[in-house]
Amino acid sequence: MFTAADWLVVIVYLGIVVVIGGVASRRHEQGDDFFLAGRSMPVWAVAVSTLATAVSAATFIGGPQQGFRGDLSYLTFKFAGLAAFIIVGFVFLPAIFRAGTPSVYGLITRRFGASAGGASAAMFGIGRLLASGARLFMTAIPFSLVAFGDASGGSLAVAIVLVAAAACVYTMLGGVRAVIWTDVLQACVLVGTVSVAVALLWAAVDVPFGEAIDRMDHAGKLRMINWSFSWTEPYTVWGAAVGMTLFLVAAYGTDQDLAQRLLTCRTPRKAAWAGILSNLIGWPVTFLFLALGVLLWLESETHGPIVSALAPEGDRDVFLHFILRDMPTGLRGLMMAGLFAAAMSSLDSALNALAASTTSDIIRPWRAAAGRPPMTAQRETTMARWIIAGWATALTLFAILCAFWQSASGETLLDFALGVMVFAYAGLLGVFLTALLTPRGNAVSSVAALLVGLLSVLLLQPFAWNWWMPLIDSSDAALPPPAFPWRMAIATTLAFLVCLSGRRPPAAC
Repeated sequence: MFTAADWLVVIVYLGIVVVIGGVASRRHEQGDDFFLAGRSMPVWAVAVSTLATAVSAATFIGGPQQGFRGDLSYLTFKFAGLAAFIIVGFVFLPAIFRAGTPSVYGLITRRFGASAGGASAAMFGIGRLLASGARLFMTAIPFSLVAFGDASGGSLAVAIVLVAAAACVYTMLGGVRAVIWTDVLQACVLVGTVSVAVALLWAAVDVPFGEAIDRMDHAGKLRMINWSFSWTEPYTVWGAAVGMTLFLVAAYGTDQDLAQRLLTCRTPRKAAWAGILSNLIGWPVTFLFLALGVLLWLESETHGPIVSALAPEGDRDVFLHFILRDMPTGLRGLMMAGLFAAAMSSLDSALNALAASTTSDIIRPWRAAAGRPPMTAQRETTMARWIIAGWATALTLFAILCAFWQSASGETLLDFALGVMVFAYAGLLGVFLTALLTPRGNAVSSVAALLVGLLSVLLLQPFAWNWWMPLIDSSDAALPPPAFPWRMAIATTLAFLVCLSGRRPPAAC
């Protein structure tokens, strides 16, 4: 059970995070600097902040679940990340820096026009609403469990509101500078707490090292490389080489949430190194979460189930149950602080990125088209803070919806969190690849590509696939629905071809 000492640790931690946001706000950065920190952030801080954003609450809860239910093959996702960062660093970042806007969609605006840039920003908003709403839902699960004793209904809704409000407050205070420096703190807390959990769990298992390795290996828990050609399994070598690489290129090259961190570096080269460094330090961090899940499996096999077989959430909350059942007082609070660190490091960056793209790619072009004068930097920053509050409200509402969606999908938390991001990524990557690699495309074809990417991913979802595939092949040998990396590959290819079909207007030559 959570004690007063545990709550004190969490409250003190949240207070420190808000104070850091307040200190960062003393620079009074306005306009684009509110979103880019004057392009003055050090490479190491950007790398750690990028890692903290990528390692969300979905990883904190879903990583152990993945190891508990499966094996270590999720690490192929990180291996694909290195190739993706090299592509982003040498192809995407130089062009985005040259565009000179606080949003990556400024590149699309310059290439295809304001309508295409605005549509790309809107697609990012949809995608970030899906992804960050899912992460907010996952964050609220443990908070609701420890605060109210259950993680359903009204309790979960209240928890979602409280977590979103905390992230919203300090993001409104200090802009992206506050986001990055709080992320550095939160990454340290996150890695520290998980490392302590692994050590304590190993002690609780109390099995000789050789015997433990043999048992885990015999059960297939130590498999790291999956050479299967199955397209229903998400973490295979082939899925990583194709679908996951495309997914991560989209994540760090077309998703304002993650790309914005890199844009705070002084030059494209420094931004590229920050991304590569983030990926490299992410390998051992990801391994920690998966190893924790494998050890939870070994503990369950050795000393009995951690989660009752009758629990409605199944193995979703296995790490949380271990924290609440076996962690000593005070350390439980630190573990929950680590979870909130993972959650808020994702939410704060999402809110700031949403405000940046809304301001730069939607509101500014709209005002220019309406013949209105540009706003002062101070007024624009005030407006951006209200936009942050508006997006926080939208994320809160969608997170409540996710509680029902994830349960119905039957996917692990990690698969669910990554899968919802593909809806926006496929179309965005198709448009960016056309803009960067070809002389073709226009406003109409780019908007069409965004829609085709979205609809393609929708049709590749299991519930849609199981509806239309029998119309083509009703036999027992009908092709099953693809895992999310292959949804990404198929939908991106279709979006790219659609965008490529448009001829570049003569005036743009």
